[in-house]
Amino acid sequence: MKTSKKINDMIKAWEGCRLKAYKCPAGIWTIGYGHTTGVYAGMTITQKQADDLFQKDIDTFALQVTRILNENSVTLRQCQFDALTSFAYNVGIGNLKRSTLFKKVKTNPNDLLIASEFAKWNKGGGKVLPGLVKRRAAEAKLYFSWCQK
Repeated sequence: MKTSKKINDMIKAWEGCRLKAYKCPAGIWTIGYGHTTGVYAGMTITQKQADDLFQKDIDTFALQVTRILNENSVTLRQCQFDALTSFAYNVGIGNLKRSTLFKKVKTNPNDLLIASEFAKWNKGGGKVLPGLVKRRAAEAKLYFSWCQK
């Protein structure tokens, strides 16, 4: 599956765009819309490079989420897929795979307790971050919104 324009725009808004490398709350060098691979202190990029990196990153995460869904014979609606891909983009595919959130998705993708599992992932650098609280609430709301398969 591919992510929708809606979630791509939401992720961009949550991540914000910085053209100069910075350390995120978890202490990881980051640039653009949350890109972390190969980033170093003092690195700068253009807006076009930030947009290109985002597209490459989101396509990679969408492919990884699709792969683990297929491996586990899970079929999701577009909104559910978008919410999980946004989550993975932020916390990493490994954390998604190991999470209780994903265990619940594998068991029953419509389990209402999945919403509370999103909410548990609200920390950066060991601290509750208001931006992550809002993001997780929005992801959970999107996951349970009515949408097409």
